[in-house]
Amino acid sequence: MKIAITGATGFVGSRLVERLQQQSHQILILTRNTTFARKVFPAEVFTNVEIVAYTPTTSGAWQDAIAGCDGVVNLAGEPIAEKRWTPEEKQAILNSRQIGTQKIVESIAKADPKPRVLVNASAIGYYGTSETATFDESSPSGKDFLAKVCQAWEAEAQKVKDAGVRLVILRFGIVLGLGGALGKMITPFKLFAGGPIGSGRQWFSWIHIDDLVSLIVQALTKSDMEGVYNATAPNPVRMNDLSQTMGEVMNRPSWLPVPGFALEALLGDGAIVVLEGQQVLPKLTLETGFEYQYPKLQPALKDILH
Repeated sequence: MKIAITGATGFVGSRLVERLQQQSHQILILTRNTTFARKVFPAEVFTNVEIVAYTPTTSGAWQDAIAGCDGVVNLAGEPIAEKRWTPEEKQAILNSRQIGTQKIVESIAKADPKPRVLVNASAIGYYGTSETATFDESSPSGKDFLAKVCQAWEAEAQKVKDAGVRLVILRFGIVLGLGGALGKMITPFKLFAGGPIGSGRQWFSWIHIDDLVSLIVQALTKSDMEGVYNATAPNPVRMNDLSQTMGEVMNRPSWLPVPGFALEALLGDGAIVVLEGQQVLPKLTLETGFEYQYPKLQPALKDILH
């Protein structure tokens, strides 16, 4: 297959490119920074990779490159928990997903021949936050900012069906690997200062990065997979349990809590990603027959941290 990918130089995208290269697929990387992409994917190693410059929120010649691709994976989006949520940052978070997806769908609709499938990222922020509720793919959306972002993001992706293209939307949980949210939590534990963040009672719905990549590949190749699926492991945990398990795996104490106000001072509203949570189950994902390599937290953390 020939697969076009946005967000390929990111945490998840780079692992996906590695997997697709190993499987001898052709990969078209759409990137804002071709110089950086060539460093991440040197031509002598990534022999199946073509790199094309694109601007996510504007039309351009890059859209023509999608013609002839068998599938598109859209992972692009402004990071959610990296900066304070100023009005400008919130607009950037929304635009990068809503308009970015609109331009991808536009390019697919124009393509001749068209890709057969679009795999579009979304997030479990779609459901809003709760300490008590359990969510699956049939649950209604929440009403907070992230829920509204996910609704707008998914609504743009849905339009690809008008072009006769199969659509799979994957609502990502918190992705565990050497990077992302876990990468930020490892350092305090190494310094013997690890512990739960905030109340410790909030739910942490996670997925090992290798399982997420496998799910994306399944979505690309399994022709009867269509619609919305939760990209989370089947065993979410509370933050207290995550901290305790990290301490056990790293042989470090896990009792020193990180107060919520410390995160809020750094991230502002963005702290909601970590301070509040939701228990999300991958009901439809399991029904596809997907087999998790890491369905439980401790083996997942052992693989990443050892």
